[in-house]
Amino acid sequence: MGIELGHFALILATAIAAASALAGLLAWRTSERVTAVLRQGAVLQALLVAAAFAALVQAFVTSDFSLRLAYEHSHSLQPLLFKVTSVWGNHEGSMVLWVMILVLMGAAVALFGRGLPRELMTLVLSVQSLLVAAFGGFTLFTSNPFLRLSPAPLEGQELNPILQDIGLAIHPPLLYTGYVGFSVCFSFAVAALISGRIDAAWARWVRPWALLSWCFLTLGIAMGSYWAYYELGWGGWWFWDPVENASFMPWLAGTALLHSALVMEKRGALKIWTIFLSIITFSLSLLGTFMVRSGVLTSVHSFASDPTRGLVILALLAAFIGGAFALFALRASALRAGGLFAPISREGALILNNLFLSTGAVAVLVGTLYPLLLEAMTGRTISVGAPFFTLTFGSVMAPLLVVLPFGPFMAWKRGDLVAVAQRLAGAAGLTIFVTVLIFALSGATISLAPLGLLLGAWVALGALAELADRAALFRLTPAQSLRRLLGLPRAAVSTALAHFGLGVTVIGIVAATAWQLELITTMQPGTSRTIGDYTLRFDGIRDIKAENYLAEVGDFTVTASGAAQRRLTPERRVYTASGTPTTEAAIETYGFSQLYVQLGEQSADGSRVVRAWFKPYVTLIWLGAIIMALAGLLSLTDRRLRLGAPRRAAIRPAPAQ
Repeated sequence: MGIELGHFALILATAIAAASALAGLLAWRTSERVTAVLRQGAVLQALLVAAAFAALVQAFVTSDFSLRLAYEHSHSLQPLLFKVTSVWGNHEGSMVLWVMILVLMGAAVALFGRGLPRELMTLVLSVQSLLVAAFGGFTLFTSNPFLRLSPAPLEGQELNPILQDIGLAIHPPLLYTGYVGFSVCFSFAVAALISGRIDAAWARWVRPWALLSWCFLTLGIAMGSYWAYYELGWGGWWFWDPVENASFMPWLAGTALLHSALVMEKRGALKIWTIFLSIITFSLSLLGTFMVRSGVLTSVHSFASDPTRGLVILALLAAFIGGAFALFALRASALRAGGLFAPISREGALILNNLFLSTGAVAVLVGTLYPLLLEAMTGRTISVGAPFFTLTFGSVMAPLLVVLPFGPFMAWKRGDLVAVAQRLAGAAGLTIFVTVLIFALSGATISLAPLGLLLGAWVALGALAELADRAALFRLTPAQSLRRLLGLPRAAVSTALAHFGLGVTVIGIVAATAWQLELITTMQPGTSRTIGDYTLRFDGIRDIKAENYLAEVGDFTVTASGAAQRRLTPERRVYTASGTPTTEAAIETYGFSQLYVQLGEQSADGSRVVRAWFKPYVTLIWLGAIIMALAGLLSLTDRRLRLGAPRRAAIRPAPAQ
């Protein structure tokens, strides 16, 4: 009965969304009653879709295999956590999760957007409801998760063993929140184009939603990267997989949107460009949805499914993106340019930032779509891999990293480049000293690694120099500087922290890529091998039986100079239900570096293939991403950002004489 109620709840939510969209778009000018109805409808949609999602969770948790989705993607022996994550470990269930986040975003606008003008609120909720109706309809008619089986099977077929990991519990919800969060920015852009109200207040209303979505997308990408690193068993943190690129492109566009909206809010400039970025960021999110669910890609991340679904998603993609850009083309010419500023200014630095980020997004887009388009048009199959992306994207990002520390020091409207360079001289000198020192300690091998390290350290130290300058460090007493630092606006502190996190990530990428060590060997129990400063001893194999799999566990002892012995236990698993084999790497962390060991197959002489990597400072990649996301969340706590645009005070009548 719960399944039928969940199905009905999703149908009702989709119908309410369609009615809300129609009413709002037709009557957005008329009365406040329409706005009130749309706000109530947004909250009701959220409650209904949440009920539908809860019905799916209940079926999976109780192993109700009369639900076809539970039968195909779950098993009674799975741990409870993986029964829950099985709900979105498939196409149909993940679409319900997508729609649920979409309606939650709409409800959040309805509940927390009380300061919005009535007409803008009505249009935003109408566009948001239109998205819910489209994707809710797609889920119901092409990807119905509530189909029953009769008679009900006694046992399920199990979730893909690779996905039976804590990463699946965290990665998709974070990523989807980032993807779908940008739908609010899209709705604001379409609403602004329809109403004609595009000003600094609009930018202030949009920026918190863009920032929140960007934070979740950053965390989602970082979690997905780490999941691939430890779960897939090859020790790589990024492969330029098309599905990885599908999440990276909206992140680049969203980063540009954040900076562009800041210029629009502060100076009233870049109106057309900010609207364009609001549309293109969510468009790239929809493009990623099409790539993952259309069957055009073969990836561990993708849901290769019925091509009919891909055609429907493509039609939705064309309707929303095409409609938004058609509206943009009609209304963009009516927008005024905004304030003037000199090229050397804070505005100019942010425009340069947008130029590099947009070019990088285009480079990734071309490298991702070109093989697909070429195969569709000519039948030829080519592969665009890491060398292309490293060369093109890296060449675009390197200049951005060079100029990035200058931006926060620039004044609005007109800046002094020489004065800014003098204020950054200490950071530049320290960056060069640190880079030369590490270059010498690493053996002074000629490569691009020192240049990458130089750029990462420059960005990180430049961010610290900004905080030091704002706190008047060395110009005031330490106590006075600390008080100034604690009194800084949170948005200013978060900007410096985000740039610092980016620098940390760049340092981790360079170090882990340039100086990692690899060992592939065979080992008998009792033998030892050396990788860098670490000695790895193979102690033997033992068998274990877990709840839903059997495993061979390799026992290894690691000895490092100046550190106590540690044990590593990589596994080779065979899952009971499907018979699928998987490998589970063992990872030991030393500071910011990691030793990564994988147990391979058994050779004819009884020895084991062992693969080991030492990855220096690899954890800085994800630590930097976490710092960036936390910096964004810190900015959201800034009172000026939460208040939005100020309301006009009511005119009080003069007192009687």
